[in-house]
Amino acid sequence: MQSNTNTASPSAAAAEAQLKYTLQLADDALIIGHRLSEWCGHGPILEQDIALTNTALDHLGRARSLYQYAAELFNKLPSEAKNNFFTSIPMQQLIASGNNIGEDNLASLRDGWDYRNALLLEQPNTDWAYTIARSFFYDAFNYLSFKCLSDSPDAVIAAIAAKSLKEATYHLRWSKEWVIRLGDGTEESHMRMQKAVDDLWMYTGELLAPEKTARQNGVDGSALRQPWLDIITEVFSEANIAMPAGTWMQEGGRDGRHTEHLGYILAELQFMQRAYPGMQW
Repeated sequence: MQSNTNTASPSAAAAEAQLKYTLQLADDALIIGHRLSEWCGHGPILEQDIALTNTALDHLGRARSLYQYAAELFNKLPSEAKNNFFTSIPMQQLIASGNNIGEDNLASLRDGWDYRNALLLEQPNTDWAYTIARSFFYDAFNYLSFKCLSDSPDAVIAAIAAKSLKEATYHLRWSKEWVIRLGDGTEESHMRMQKAVDDLWMYTGELLAPEKTARQNGVDGSALRQPWLDIITEVFSEANIAMPAGTWMQEGGRDGRHTEHLGYILAELQFMQRAYPGMQW
């Protein structure tokens, strides 16, 4: 499908860029929220089952706020920009009908190639250590980025970030404690924590990749890299976890290129709306 980015006016191009960034933030929150929700009823102990379920709800609540704002941004775009923005057929059909889109449409009618979440977040839970490692990497990034986004020139993004920063502070403290508990625990828990860190490390670079739209909102991935590494290094030192040696990083999620795992997530998330279009409670 042809994009009209080259012919768009500067203001229209800026609006599309901000929409893409808002969707990126929303998709991150939705996908990690779904992954964590899979632990509901399966946590190692009841207290952590409840804690992780509440964390998942925090992410899903943020996703909803961001999807609402993304829908508002999309509905203000010129018609030609709307027609070229999504490649998913259900979204194209909805747009062609002339109706405005809503938050549920963005979550339920886009195919994987229209999702912009980081690849790290769609990786399977595997075991408790993988879940903790994935959350720790993301929580450290969220904590730093929301501090920056709280001063975003976009008032809506700034407000969502300010609220989310309180949650991210707790999330980071929780995941840090579990990294230390597992890493400095038994021989098996240490082995599992180290393996999870080593396997997931190659997905962390995408979180900190410099993005023009992110910089316009006050987040510079390059500038966050060292503070993020400082958090990771300090916790790994206390947990007796070795820093991974690999420097090659996987990427593609921000551009709609995903692992097979996202397809399974969306099949579960979107089944009801795809099977019964327009269904309401």
